[in-house]
Amino acid sequence: MTVGQNNNMALEALIIGTSPATCRLREMIRRVARSNASVMLCGPSGSGKELVARAIHDEGARASQAFSAINCGAIPGELIESELFGHEKGSFTGAHARRIGHFEATEGGTLFLDEIGDMRFDMQVKLLRVLEDRTIVRVGSSEVKAVDVRVISATHQDLGAAIADGKFREDLFFRLGVVVLQVPSLANRVEDIPALIRHFQRQMPADAKCRFDDAAMALLMQHGWPGNVRELRNFVERASVLHGGETLGLDDVAMLLNPTAALAPRHAVPSSPVAAQASAEDFAAQPFASAPPHAKTPAPGRPIDLKREIETIELEQIHVALDLADGIISEAARLLTLKRTTLIEKMRKYGVHQQAA
Repeated sequence: MTVGQNNNMALEALIIGTSPATCRLREMIRRVARSNASVMLCGPSGSGKELVARAIHDEGARASQAFSAINCGAIPGELIESELFGHEKGSFTGAHARRIGHFEATEGGTLFLDEIGDMRFDMQVKLLRVLEDRTIVRVGSSEVKAVDVRVISATHQDLGAAIADGKFREDLFFRLGVVVLQVPSLANRVEDIPALIRHFQRQMPADAKCRFDDAAMALLMQHGWPGNVRELRNFVERASVLHGGETLGLDDVAMLLNPTAALAPRHAVPSSPVAAQASAEDFAAQPFASAPPHAKTPAPGRPIDLKREIETIELEQIHVALDLADGIISEAARLLTLKRTTLIEKMRKYGVHQQAA
């Protein structure tokens, strides 16, 4: 097997699918990986922009060097400069020791700046200077250090509108976006859903994997996937927790796609693809946590495990909130009207892991 064939297989293992949109994306990754140009990745939240950044790094000449990722929107504004450029001991309150920033730590490699649109305006000026001069200065230092780092950035925001509103520097956009690469939403590559499901199930034990009948798979292909690949990953995990080892039908999948629907009276199972699509749209139209409780009637002589029923509902609601909040725990806690610490405790209880953006 040739080196080129090995590279193609590695890229296909990272960027899953055979849809036209995915094939075009892989071809663009190969093209931009050959250069050292800065790349701006645009696409909806949850579409896999960090995976694309990683693939560009792995396909390029810097593959043997470090790859580092930082979410600009998740770091407090007063700490972002230290995270990127580092600081000297005593340069500010809490700076008890020298810190090496991401630019220095990624020397010779690739630095991925996610959610660049959330970066503070004054930090945009400093980042622009670093990109132009290829030098950094640690916070609290006067020493200028040369850096050799390829920068890939990403955003789900409309930076054109942010530039027009004076919230994002146009010169920084042009410096970051020498090449602008669009990452497709899952709705634009639904043909990849079966392969993605198999990929997410690969590390699961056999008794946790679910199967989907034809009607169930058709509904998955018709779903809008507002949370994109992240939502699909959560769906697969949710299905394995609640229905491990089972073959799921249309009605099961409809409730898993919108767990709050489990609290409402069940809809009749549609008998045609058109009816299936209408049913899915009915479920999607229900507002978060607005459905009335659904009472499960005990069979004669068979009591209900009330604790288990409540825990199942609670787990489903946590998954929905995390999907709607793009994995941000504080926002999910707000949707659930819980304290952040309470939600974290419940996530630990059910083995729910925070998903990265």
